[in-house]
Amino acid sequence: MVEPALSDMECLALSLSQPAAFELIFERHFAAVHGYLHRRAGRDVADDLAAETFALAFEQRASYRSNGSVLPWLYGIATNLLRRSWRAERTQLRAYGRTGVDHSADHPDDAASRLDGATLRTQLAKALEAMPRRQRDALLLYALADLSYEEVATALDVPIGTIRTWVHRARKVAQRVLAVGTEDAHPASSGAPLHG
Repeated sequence: MVEPALSDMECLALSLSQPAAFELIFERHFAAVHGYLHRRAGRDVADDLAAETFALAFEQRASYRSNGSVLPWLYGIATNLLRRSWRAERTQLRAYGRTGVDHSADHPDDAASRLDGATLRTQLAKALEAMPRRQRDALLLYALADLSYEEVATALDVPIGTIRTWVHRARKVAQRVLAVGTEDAHPASSGAPLHG
């Protein structure tokens, strides 16, 4: 029996001699990793990639060299797997961009809320699709997975300065695409004449 109070690092170390200790890592972090993958690529892809993330983490557990939570490392594995299955995510983003319907999000029953949210989600999907993949990965790990810049750097195995640059550039792309969407939705703000 593995002690549930063990830290992630203690669980990983113990799992080298007692593989069942890895179950605590799975129990602690599966929902977060699955949720991140679900938001990025949809439920079907998330189911497969979340399982694959933990299988790879188990195989690679002896090579993990950080301290603290293993969650950034797991997000890194998940992001790399997503990169390999980029078609699924691109299809998801295009669907959001066309319809504004995010099948991974829970929607309130209020029709007006769904309509307003659909317009915003459409623009956000277009902004995400316009970003280079690495910038999008960094931004989504920061925003969806709620990782710090340091944790995103760990997840993507790049220097923290690179992460700061990628997130900054991703935000600029989002601002540019969202500004264009706002102008399209409100012609008066763009200086276009209103016709009555």
